[in-house]
Amino acid sequence: MKRRTFAQLTGSALAGSLLTNNALASALAPAKKTRVAMVGTGHRGLGMWGVDVLKEHGDKMEFVGLCDINPGRVETGRKMLGVNCPTFTDFDKMMKQVKPDVLIVTTVDATHNEFIVKGMEYGADIVTEKPMTTDEKKCQQIIDAEKRTGKKVKVTFNYRYSPHRQKLFELLRAGVIGNITSADFHWYLDVHHGADYFRRWHRLRQNSGSLLVHKATHHFDLLNWWLDSDPEEVYANGQLNFYGKNNSFRHTHCRPCPHKDKCQFYWDVTKDARLTKIYVDNEKYDGYLRDGCVWKEDIDIFDKMAVQIKYANQVQVSYSLTTYSPYEGYRIAFNGTKGRLEAWIKERQTWDEEAFDEIQLTPNFGKREIIRIPNNEEGHGGGDVRLRKQIFQPGADPYRQSAGTRDGAMSCLVGIAARHSIDTGKPVKIGELTTLKPQVIRA
Repeated sequence: MKRRTFAQLTGSALAGSLLTNNALASALAPAKKTRVAMVGTGHRGLGMWGVDVLKEHGDKMEFVGLCDINPGRVETGRKMLGVNCPTFTDFDKMMKQVKPDVLIVTTVDATHNEFIVKGMEYGADIVTEKPMTTDEKKCQQIIDAEKRTGKKVKVTFNYRYSPHRQKLFELLRAGVIGNITSADFHWYLDVHHGADYFRRWHRLRQNSGSLLVHKATHHFDLLNWWLDSDPEEVYANGQLNFYGKNNSFRHTHCRPCPHKDKCQFYWDVTKDARLTKIYVDNEKYDGYLRDGCVWKEDIDIFDKMAVQIKYANQVQVSYSLTTYSPYEGYRIAFNGTKGRLEAWIKERQTWDEEAFDEIQLTPNFGKREIIRIPNNEEGHGGGDVRLRKQIFQPGADPYRQSAGTRDGAMSCLVGIAARHSIDTGKPVKIGELTTLKPQVIRA
């Protein structure tokens, strides 16, 4: 064999061997974990986006930073998560120091925009709790920042992922009631869950945007998703008739209250070890009282709301939210040219129910059909675990359940428009609030 030929052959073999070894080394090397930071270490952040994420996806991600305005709470959060990452009370310092790939935003609603925008400007993609924000100006800031930075925002609408809601989506897309013409949607918060919003920071419009934004954003997103269209015009009524000033006695918060023996809404937060660790043990730092009085006179959100929504595809929706019902759940009905699709979803009540959700399909001509969906899963009917998987191990999305900035905007803009409508007594057009224009069929 000639010397040149030998050199070429041995050189090729060596190169091939090196490539094989490099490929093998890459395959055997541990996969790089997504670097995640969180701002807002309250109950929701530490549970839904903390402990549960680490348990289910700890092999794919790692926390590299935690931030909260309360130094005691953020350190408590680090211990509860069992992580060794640094903690911060200065958000900019955290972002500059740890440089996360993903930022999870679970702060007070009215501050979401600040952290979402800054987070993208620091180079992170965003996972934010709903509502995405609380007014149209802040919403526009987020829209502009996403376009400017090229980063992405995911809004965590876990309700889309629960099995019975997915089934409703499937049935509507299959055209079982023909063309959808209208919908009736009525949500009931019971005197336990409903009252809790009036104890906490949500009770102030400046923090939550009202429950039309904080809570109903969930419901408006479901409507947008189910109807496959954007909202176009909103008219609403709302009042505060039960909580707040509508009682003869009140105090600062439950623990020292002199009226606890006669108040049906008295609640001892110290019986909940987790909430005590997160809030009670750290209230000395910022004065936040987790067990605030539901009768405080500074409450300025509505406790009963009724909203009329006209969609770009001409579907009309009647929606209501009541916050002091004896049971919890909702009734939804879609009317179409070929029939009606409806459900009464019972989330908590004083009587026993079998472990399934029931959907009724009634054609205009023909027999009704009852569809039963098991509902024995934890975490919003199994929606939480499915959402987290799509966030941290994204895959196929045949039902379009993954939500981005447009979804987040269109859902909270319905609540924002409803709030404006109540204040002014006039209907509000969604297309006049931001640069996003309603679409007949959602992109």
